[in-house]
Amino acid sequence: MRIGTCLYEGRPRIIRDDDGQIVLLPEDFADSVKTLLIDGRLSEAASVAGTAVAADQIIMLPPVTDPDKILAIGFNYRGHLIETGTPLPEYPSVFVRFPSSQVGHDQPVVAPAVSTELDYEGELAVVIGRPAWRVNEREAMACVAGYTCFAENSVRDFQAHARQVTAGKNFLSSGAIGPWLTTADEVGDPSALELTTRLNGEVVQHDKLTSLIFSVAELIVYISQFTRLLPGDIIATGTPDGVGFLRDPKIWLVPGDVMEVDIPGVGLLRNNVIAEAGQ
Repeated sequence: MRIGTCLYEGRPRIIRDDDGQIVLLPEDFADSVKTLLIDGRLSEAASVAGTAVAADQIIMLPPVTDPDKILAIGFNYRGHLIETGTPLPEYPSVFVRFPSSQVGHDQPVVAPAVSTELDYEGELAVVIGRPAWRVNEREAMACVAGYTCFAENSVRDFQAHARQVTAGKNFLSSGAIGPWLTTADEVGDPSALELTTRLNGEVVQHDKLTSLIFSVAELIVYISQFTRLLPGDIIATGTPDGVGFLRDPKIWLVPGDVMEVDIPGVGLLRNNVIAEAGQ
């Protein structure tokens, strides 16, 4: 099942993808995807009757609009380690991403006025379905509700201001997530997935999830040692090599660009880039 969230007639609504047809679920079914996860009712959304709507009748939002936390992982693909000259890490590199820094599918990513160094980063994101606290690897995968595409993106000059990357990772509407939460049963083994990032139709990143240094299960195990993962929480698993700031010449996202994160079996996230108002 693929489930998500949209704005319809000005109100957030839950939607489902039925073989390309967008189905609006009843308002009295649940108020959010996060509520369905908390209540353990996500599977019910597969069979509830709804109303077909056209794509131009809705505005796509992040599949989970109100996660308690978004945790992102740095340096988790072997190729990205090589291109950055980073030693093999002993532990995952974890940083925080604010929900306000993410927009939904087909919504504009904003290039900030104070920088010209907005870089693309395509990633697979994991959506937690049940609480995870100091779990083992077997328990970890049972806590996964599903997966979605993630344009993590980074404002590189602000990222480099200090050892902590928070500033460069959290500009308003600088990244994107979606379009759907594709349930774990539909995806199967996430290591079998492949990820492609395209910029204006050209492939700029491509790798298999077998290249992850820390697997989905290992990430959940590690993170659950220091924080209690809750339903609706999101873990972005890292980006492959091919990022723009390490190319010669460098490639930055600029207004008018179109970025796509394509993970067959999970979804295709597409966003255009616009200038921050006032630029």
